[in-house]
Formats: sequence, C-alpha cells, structure tokens
Amino acid sequence: MTKITPMLEQYLEIKEQYRDFVLFYQLGDFFEMFYEDALLASRVLEITLTSRHKGEQAQAPMCGVPIHAVSGYIARMVEKGYKVALCEQVEDPSQAKGIVKREVTRLITPGCYIDDSALKNNRYLLCLSCQETCFGLASVDLATGEFRVTEVREQEKAFEEIGRINPSEILVNRALKQNPSAKPILDQLSPYFLTYGDEGTFEKVRAEDLLIKHYQVHTLAGFGAGALIEGLRAAGALLFYLMETQKGSVSHLQPLQVYHLSQYMILSETTQRHLELTQTLYRGGRQGSLISVLDQTMTAMGSRKLKHWLSYPLLDLEKIRGRQDLVEAFFEDPILRQALRSHLKEIYDIERLVAKVCLNQAGPRDLVALKSSLAHVPAIARILEESSHPRLKEIGTGTDTLPEVTDLISRAVLDEPSLNWKDPEARIIRPGYHAQLDRYLTVTREGKEWISQLEAKERKRTGINSLKIGYNRVFGYYIEVSRPNLPSVPSDYQRKQTLVNGERFLTPELKEYEVMVLEAEEKRWQLEVELFHEVRRQIAQESPRLQKTAGLLSDLDVLTSLAQTAQENRYQKPLLNETDVISLKDSRHPVIEKNLPAQRFVPNSIELDNEEQQMIIITGPNMAGKSTILRQTALICLMAQMGSFVPAEKAEIGLIDQIFTRVGASDDLSSGQSTFMVEMQETAQILHQATDRSLVLLDEIGRGTSTFDGLSIAWAVAEYLHDLKGKGVKTLFATHYHELTDLTQTKKKVKNYHVSVKEYNQQIIFLRKLQEGGTSRSYGIQVARLAGIPVPVIERAREVLKNLEKGELDFWGFPSLASSNRTKAAHPAQMELFSEEGQRLRERMKALSIDEMSPLQALLTLKELKDLIEKG
Repeated sequence: MTKITPMLEQYLEIKEQYRDFVLFYQLGDFFEMFYEDALLASRVLEITLTSRHKGEQAQAPMCGVPIHAVSGYIARMVEKGYKVALCEQVEDPSQAKGIVKREVTRLITPGCYIDDSALKNNRYLLCLSCQETCFGLASVDLATGEFRVTEVREQEKAFEEIGRINPSEILVNRALKQNPSAKPILDQLSPYFLTYGDEGTFEKVRAEDLLIKHYQVHTLAGFGAGALIEGLRAAGALLFYLMETQKGSVSHLQPLQVYHLSQYMILSETTQRHLELTQTLYRGGRQGSLISVLDQTMTAMGSRKLKHWLSYPLLDLEKIRGRQDLVEAFFEDPILRQALRSHLKEIYDIERLVAKVCLNQAGPRDLVALKSSLAHVPAIARILEESSHPRLKEIGTGTDTLPEVTDLISRAVLDEPSLNWKDPEARIIRPGYHAQLDRYLTVTREGKEWISQLEAKERKRTGINSLKIGYNRVFGYYIEVSRPNLPSVPSDYQRKQTLVNGERFLTPELKEYEVMVLEAEEKRWQLEVELFHEVRRQIAQESPRLQKTAGLLSDLDVLTSLAQTAQENRYQKPLLNETDVISLKDSRHPVIEKNLPAQRFVPNSIELDNEEQQMIIITGPNMAGKSTILRQTALICLMAQMGSFVPAEKAEIGLIDQIFTRVGASDDLSSGQSTFMVEMQETAQILHQATDRSLVLLDEIGRGTSTFDGLSIAWAVAEYLHDLKGKGVKTLFATHYHELTDLTQTKKKVKNYHVSVKEYNQQIIFLRKLQEGGTSRSYGIQVARLAGIPVPVIERAREVLKNLEKGELDFWGFPSLASSNRTKAAHPAQMELFSEEGQRLRERMKALSIDEMSPLQALLTLKELKDLIEKG
C-alpha cells in the first residue's frame, strides 16, 4: 500500500470515527474534504473537485471551502439531508511540533443545527421510544432550548403528534432495526430523517440519571415526569445525543416541559394541511395561510410562539380566557400597544442568541445584538407597570431586566467589533476593560507610530525620498529601496531580500522594535480572544434568566400582534364555555376576506349543537362557497381556543376537543394509494376518533368512486356520525349528492342548507349566502362555461344533461343522449317504455286489479290497452 502523508493519515483516523458524517477538515484558512467526502461535497455544493498527492504516485480527490463562508456551505449540506463533522485546528500551527492537532468540535445534523436563515421556524429534533402500546415523544429545538416530552398510548395518535411537531430529524432505538414487529413503525417514519441511537442510551435508569444530573435535581417529579416511562427514555436518549453532537454542555436547555395531548385541541397533520394553517394546500407557501394573516409579530421569537399557539389550541377555559383578556387589553389601548411594539421591533432573537452563547457559537456581534435587545427591556417593563390593567402591571413588576448582562457587554465588547473576529488583526474588547490589554494596545499603537517616524527620519538621513518601511507576515518589517537609489544606502543597512525593482533591508533598531511590536500584537490578540471567551462564559451562566425574559417578550409580541390583527380586521372577542353550542353570527374566512376588495366578502351564520341541529347538509354549485363556509367555521373555533379574537360579529363556542377534515382529493403516489383510498382512510380516522365534542368537516365524500357507491358511502357516513355513540358529532357536510337532503326525513338532528345562486339567461351569479333548505341543482355546466370550456362542448353538455334527466332510450335500447353521435337506423314506430305515452301505459297497467276481473272485463281491458298503443 502506498505510504500516505502524515496529514492524510490524521484525516483518515478522524474520518474512521465519523463514517456517517461528511468531515470538514481544517487546513489553515480552509475546510477541506477528501476521498468520497470530496466527491459528494463537490457535487452537492457545486464546488471544484481537485486532488492532492497522498504518496509517490496516487492522488486523493479533494475540495474545500473558506472558513469565513463555511456556515453557508454547512447549511446546504444539512438541507440536502447530510450530517457534517466539523474538525478544527485546536493548536497554533506556529507552536506545533509536527502535524497540527485537530479535533471534531461539533456534529451538525438536520435536527442539531441553528439555522439563522429560517428564524421564524423551529427546527425540532425528536426522539421516539416505544414499548408495546406506549410511545414516548421528546422534542427539542437546539436554537431556542425548548425541551418537551409526552407519552401517548395509541400508535395512531403518536404519529399524529409527530406530524404536528414536524421534526427535522428523529432519533430512534437501534434495536428497532432488528425487531421484525417494529417494521410498520419504521415504515411510517420513513418520510423523516432517521438516526439510530445506541440501545443503552434508552435504558430507563441511565436516561433518568442523565436528566437528573443535567438539571441538578434529586428527582424528576418536580417536572411532572414521575409517572413517565417511555417519555423519560426518549428524553434521556435525546439529551445524550445532544451532548454527543455538541461536544459538551447544552446548559441552555430549558426545564423539561411535560405535556399531555388532553391539554390541547387535537389537530392531525391532515387537518392542519386542509385548513392551511401555516402553508397553502397547493403551492405550499406561507402566503395565503392563516398564519400569514395573524402574524404581525415584531420578533422572530414571537413569530415562532404564534405558530406554536396555532398548532396547539388550548382546552383549559381559564388559560384561554387569560390570553383573551390580555389581547382585549391591548385591543382597547392602542397607545399602550404601539408603545410596546415600537420597542419589540428593536429586539433581536434573544432565544437563539442565548443558545449560541451556551454552545460557544456566538461571536462578538452576537453579544452586541444581545446588549442592544436587553437595553429595551427596562422601557417595556416601565410601560407595563404604568398600565391600568392589573395583570399587565404584575407582568411589568416581575420582568427581569438583566442589567448585569447589559453592563458586562457594554464594558467589555466594542460597539462595532471586527466581523471576522478570529483574524489575528481583529479587535473585540473595549479599551479600559482590562489593564494588560491596554498596555499591549499602547505598545502596538506607539510602536507603529515610532515606525512611521523612523521612515521619515531615514528618508532625511539617506536623502532617498522614495524609501518606505513595509511589513508582511513572512519577513516582518523591512526598509525598501528602489534600484536607482541603491548607491545611497548606508553601510549599517543589512540586505534581506532582492527584488526586480529594488532591495529590502533591515537595521538593528528596526528589528528591535519589530520584536516588541509583533510580540505585543500577538499577545494582544490572544488576550482579546481569552477575554471574549470569559465574557461569553459569564453570560452563559445567566441563560435561565435570559430565557425567561425572552419567553415573556415573545408572549407580549404574540398578544399585541393578535390585538393589532383584530383591530385592523374588525375581529370580535368570542365567548367560550363548556356547552355543546357553536353559534357564529356573520362569520367570515380570515384569509379569503383579506384577498377581496373591502366589504366584498359575504358573511354567513352557523348554528350547531348536539340537540337540534347537529349536522348541516350543505348543497349548492361549485365555486358557490361551500368549502369556504366549512373552513371558516373550523378556523374561527381554532382561533378562539388559541386566545385570539375572531372574524365574526358574534361568536359563542363550546370547547372543541378535535377538528377533523375530509377536504379535497389527492393521490398518494409514493404509497401507491388512489384518491379514493386516501379519502376513505381519512374518513375512517374520523369515524374511529370523533367524539361528541368534536367538529367534523366533510367536503364531497365519495366522489372518488362510482356515483352509486359514492352516494351510498356518503349516506352511511352521515348516518354513522349522526348516531355516533348515541350522542352524534357536530358536522358540516358539503355535497353534490342532493339525495342526502332526504336524511332530514329519518334523522332529526340533520338540517338542510344551500349556498344560494341566481340564474339569468343560462348564466349564474354566486350570491355566497347560506340559506335554509336543500337544492336539487349543481349548475356544473354553468361553472364549466365560466372556466372557459369551449361553447360547442357546453352546448353538447346541455343536450346530454337534458336527455339524462328525461331518462330517454331509443328503439334499439341505446340512450338517446348518444343518438346525435351515430347514424339513426330506420325502424317502425313503437312506443318507448320510458316516453310520456309509455309512462301513461305503465300507470294504467299498475292500476289494474286482475284478480277481481271477469274474463270479459279482462278482454275489454286488453283491447283498450292495444288501442292506446296504436294511438301512441
């Protein structure tokens, strides 16, 4: 085997420990990749692939990225689903004896990454631990320190919660790989980025001990985690993985938050997608979603908090009313609201800044951003204290303004430190903070001034006006003289380097000052870095206080944002209670009304309860607004339970435990499932999980199959929901199956409504108004005309529809709707069974009482029927 260089030998030793990672290996001012990592990275990052000699003949593929730009390249690798091991030089190359010492300082994975380009979104790492029918879920956002854990008893609900969290990476027990019975679980996790953790880290005792040691407590009962088993396994394994990837402390992790699904309205991933809470259904963008309307937050922290509130509507009436009261206080006092928002606008993402500090990733400018953010906290506290609202006064009084942290950063760090603070020429620490540093700065400053004076003196002494004193890192300081002036060089000049156009010299005096200045400059930089690290350590010790204040600021940001949105959009405060009533007067869709000219949206009222009007069958043409009414009802209920005001003139809402939706049609091609199969699976989930406190939205159930099959399924589903567990479920059912309106004849809590339209000259005008009573027309042809279907197609469709509605058949038994597309055969006149005359014949025959007829009467009747046929 060809002998390789010591540097590549070191690289391969480190790479062997991190086979699943792309190794970014520091070489001076670059991070380099070699061999298969280089081939991969050059393709993913679109950078040039070169090679490096590894022996006498063979070459090693390599590529690299500059240190100052490495964050962007790492981000691209992570977004493509790769893990990165950052291997840095941990020894000064000038002090190294032999190969420079290098260590992996950080492991970066899709779930263990602080992504500064997506500040408004959380990036969750989730750990799943499961045993039989119990599932433990622990999730953490490394960038904010949020650490949550729960246990779920049903597999389906566990995966619904995973979908709601939407993690960037999932950690699971490696033992699941060898367990054949766990294959269905791993199959369901296949859409996510999976990492397999060692089985030992999931052991309950080990997991608990690690959590107790990290939080420095005697027991986890104080977190409400005493009864958890799988939840603590997941939390402990997750903490171990974090400590392993971050190569040290993760002290910024917030106290373990134990939660239960029963505390929140259940929103499946399907429901969130159908209601377009955070992204639109078809384009997948944020614009056009509910959060795009509600989010007027001033900080990234507030935007993330709002998204969390939206994903986890409350079921605790007291907590909901607490949020409502604060929104109302800001709604009614716009001066107070704007005063707070003006300060919030100036606040950076404190949560992420604290995380970077604790993970030793924060630079000097991050500390300056933290200082400028904290500078606004005392003003916010003072504004709250002066409020007339008791709760706001209390919040203001209890606000921790962290003056020590602000003061430390102000004394220690320059207002505008160098951007590349790891450069030896960078400046970080403020003069006056440290006496020894000030002495180094004085020597450096005076030494440079002395050199400038020396240059002027030597020009005068030699008479060489072009003489100059320069500096580079190889030779240090030197005197440079051009070739024509070389005869005038004094005898005490020592030749150092010959150039094309001149020569460079040294003098004993210059060399003495160079040693003094460069030594001071080097020690100055080393001391500045040490002082900065110490300042950063001191701030990290205050992370619990900083996070508490950040949490308060994000709450205020969300509450003032909701108040601002409510005022701009004419929202009203809803009444929430424990009844089974949903009563919405003149309700509106919060997103659609924003996209229409003022006053153009037509509001509608909805009344639902569990006694008189539990299911509403809504009929009407496409584009009339049936789906809008369904969605706006659900969105208003959801907004109310997150604490927001709602788009309605008046709203009374009994707490809803779950919102279920069956809206739209789409194939799941990756799983080989048709539109109809997806529809039936979603419907089955509703039928199995809905309760009398749920809200169900059904839009066009059964349209993915034949008409008769679809109608039959729709009818049966409606009956089942009406009768479910003897109580039924509040349901809005939009359909084109007009036969469903007959349900009112057999089910007392079903009511028919339709979205009205006006027909004029074979055209329709959408009135968008929900009115009582069913309708028997869908106006599909008129809608097709509006969509731009060619006129010949529209005319032919009308002909087909007319014939279908009459149910006509020709002499040969073919439908008359096809007669214009084939040659008509000549045939004798014959009464058709389903013609108008044929109908009269059928009615006459049905009226006969054959058993009561005499033979003569029977013959006379037969003659009568024969005459009727001949006349027809």
